[in-house]
Amino acid sequence: MPIVIAHVSDIHVDAGARAAERARRVFAHLDALPADLDAVVVTGDIADHGLDAEYETVRGLTALRHPVLIGPGNHDDREAFRRSLLGVPASAEPIDQVLRTDRFVLALCDSSIPGRHDGLLAGTTLEWLAAELDATPADVPVLVAFHHPPVELHVPLVDPIRQFEEQRLAAALAGRANVVALLAGHAHTAAATRFAGLPLLVAPGVVSTTRLPWEGDGAVVDLDQPPSFAFHVIDDDWRVTTHFRTLG
Repeated sequence: MPIVIAHVSDIHVDAGARAAERARRVFAHLDALPADLDAVVVTGDIADHGLDAEYETVRGLTALRHPVLIGPGNHDDREAFRRSLLGVPASAEPIDQVLRTDRFVLALCDSSIPGRHDGLLAGTTLEWLAAELDATPADVPVLVAFHHPPVELHVPLVDPIRQFEEQRLAAALAGRANVVALLAGHAHTAAATRFAGLPLLVAPGVVSTTRLPWEGDGAVVDLDQPPSFAFHVIDDDWRVTTHFRTLG
């Protein structure tokens, strides 16, 4: 059987009902699937204001039967994230996490910068990633995920606050033949491109959809589009196929 990973991003849960309901629909859909997923990864902007109450809501929404890995984005607060979502002691250090199985490894890097909307992988995060890659056997495929995409996506709202100093990430990935793809969020639009010779797969936003410059009537954000997410499928040849799904 291939490896199947659901990729969700930008749920932006706040004190209102709308964002939480959209996120609930996505996670309920995943939990009701007839087959088990190998993982669900949520790539940032979990809480809209980084408040404890928002993370407590998300903690309930993400209590799934599948393995779940959740990382922060530019709207998140590291201390509240740890305290109220992960249930661990609060800290302002990067929230870097890994899911290890016999079939694959998923390394989720914290690309957030406290107090800012653009992204950067801290030196400690890159060191952590290198150590995780070193600890992974060469015959086990690896996915590396973060919130901010490290390239321009031709989305004016997002490109100025993407992940910068991306050459440091490219250097960390150089020669790592078992890294099969990179996953990101932040853009609120499904996208596929390449970075450092690897597929870079961007999940759509759950809370809203970003309009592209050639689509719009002046509005930048579309609140009417239904919530969406992605399935990433890794076959025996380590070929990655992505299916985008919309919950109408």
